[in-house]
Amino acid sequence: MREIAIIGAPLDLGAGRRGVDMGPSAIRYAGLREHLAALGYTVRDLGNVAAPLAEQIEPPASDERLRYLQPIVEVNLALAQRVRAIVAGGGFPLILGGDHSLSIGSVTGLGHDRRIGVIWLDAHGDYNTPETTPSGNIHGMGLAVLTGHGHPALTSLLGRLPVLRASDVALVGARSLDDGERQLLRDSGVRVFTMHDIDRRGMAAVMEEAILHVSTTTAGFHLSFDLDVLDPREAPGVGTPVLGGISYREAHLAMEIVAASGHLIGLDLVEVNPILDTHNATARLAVEFALSALGKTIY
Repeated sequence: MREIAIIGAPLDLGAGRRGVDMGPSAIRYAGLREHLAALGYTVRDLGNVAAPLAEQIEPPASDERLRYLQPIVEVNLALAQRVRAIVAGGGFPLILGGDHSLSIGSVTGLGHDRRIGVIWLDAHGDYNTPETTPSGNIHGMGLAVLTGHGHPALTSLLGRLPVLRASDVALVGARSLDDGERQLLRDSGVRVFTMHDIDRRGMAAVMEEAILHVSTTTAGFHLSFDLDVLDPREAPGVGTPVLGGISYREAHLAMEIVAASGHLIGLDLVEVNPILDTHNATARLAVEFALSALGKTIY
């Protein structure tokens, strides 16, 4: 079986609430490596990329449009280089977060010298720019950055600009969009599936269309899974919960369809915040969904 390489990115500088830097430890504690090995994978845990604590850095001004830009660039550059090396060695990168700004690095490393697709499973659009952001938090800008919109230090980490074609991206599960990013998404070419689409059409139809959209003309797709896509009653340990999310079974079904496609080439599990969690429940869900995406079935 293919080798899976786990990398932690204990980054919380991109988020508005502290605690997601402990997400990689929580997911590991929930038995990720052991469960993957039980599926028959060879698993290497490469540890964490170095990420500074907010207390080690001068706090940003309250009106700053790109909070903690430089340290976030440095963490993402290190992560992109690590992911690129894993791919060059034939491995499958599994990145544990950490706030969602880390996906700038993971996707950049994965798509450095090839055309890839991305499914962005998230309650939010993450399509803000410095001009539209209401908070200055970079975890709300990652998808825009990867499609070429944002600060050049982020959009061209490894020199390629843009990392993704917007037409190779599907956003699934969205239900909370800022006004500015809503218009940018409408103009972008990103295929957006909101909770309204999932409610009307069902998760299976939405995921099958999303996978077809991102894999037809690409080398495969990366799945960036933000745990806040779930309803907060299912996943309480996230920093930006939004009511009305997908259910436990819908998430498993989505991951089973991902696995059946045979086109998954990388995976992020992000925004697990143990400080806000109950008995590590959200981290345990992250492990379950990762296993489903990587081939575990009920029977």
